[in-house]
Amino acid sequence: MPFWTDIIKRELDDKPIASHLYVTDQCNLDCHYCTEYDNSVPHPSLDDLKMWIEKIKNLGCIRIGLQGGEPLLHPDIVEVVRFCKKMDLKTSMSTNGFKLTRSLIAGLQEAGLDSLQLSVDRMTPIPSTRKSVKTIIPKIKMLKESNLRFNITGVLFKESLTEAQEVLDYGLSNDIPTHVRLIHSGPNGEYAVDRGERDALRKMIDFQIAEKKRGGRIHSTAHLLQYQKSLLNGGGQDWTCVAGYKYFFVSAKGEFWLCSMNHGPSPHIMDVTPELLRSYFHKKDCQDGCGVYCVVTESIANNSPLKYAAVEAWDLVQQKAGKAKRNLLGEPRALTEDPPQD
Repeated sequence: MPFWTDIIKRELDDKPIASHLYVTDQCNLDCHYCTEYDNSVPHPSLDDLKMWIEKIKNLGCIRIGLQGGEPLLHPDIVEVVRFCKKMDLKTSMSTNGFKLTRSLIAGLQEAGLDSLQLSVDRMTPIPSTRKSVKTIIPKIKMLKESNLRFNITGVLFKESLTEAQEVLDYGLSNDIPTHVRLIHSGPNGEYAVDRGERDALRKMIDFQIAEKKRGGRIHSTAHLLQYQKSLLNGGGQDWTCVAGYKYFFVSAKGEFWLCSMNHGPSPHIMDVTPELLRSYFHKKDCQDGCGVYCVVTESIANNSPLKYAAVEAWDLVQQKAGKAKRNLLGEPRALTEDPPQD
């Protein structure tokens, strides 16, 4: 059965569609805005992870996202991916890319990883974020030589804004799906870094909307781009959050969380029941201005699946038409090519 038919089924029934699993709390970086790492916590065992993954599958999920911390720090990460695929889960992973090697890329590919997200904020590193394109260009080139699908994603805040356009141009000019997204607040509603000027942030979102219509490989849905624009314009959002119901998180200790910013009562994942999941289908006090974009996207899709599908289908038509026109006219993919090597 094609995967998209499973997605349609999940949007119409009362089972969850996806889960994010923290395979470790540890990270090799210390980005100032990040609230999702703790190097004092040991990695969960492979046996525990397998048990939690099987539970996630049995609850009804068809997708799983592996994250941390830095998931590549887990010594058994390839086996974790392999087990996810054994459970017939569409499997993605988010990484800063620093730990990638040819052998690890080959292992992840052989294990069946469906997609890899490279979290890269700037072209060059600074104290607040060392996740830079220049630092991992050799890793990106190794990925391009493999058959592993990957994309580049960045976080927009004051100190990343100055080079965000360069990150986008680099990804698009090298035919890599790329996007940059507004930073979200921490669990307490506060921002760990300066968000940056609203007009500059809006300009970056508008560029991505226009570039997608032009045929560029902007790795974002039309709904999510418009949602971020609405946040910047001070507009409200009329949807019901599905965190804990259609989309939930599992910590590196096996705790069930509604999302990365709202942990809720945090029972152990092995104690979670379908009834508990269904009880979380309601508006949340924290959903206004939410920056947990995977949950936002699924909430909008689940609230109005037909409308969501129609908008995204039309956006895809415009993107393909824009790409065909660009190719016909011989226009470049983006403004810049590879940055100079030091």
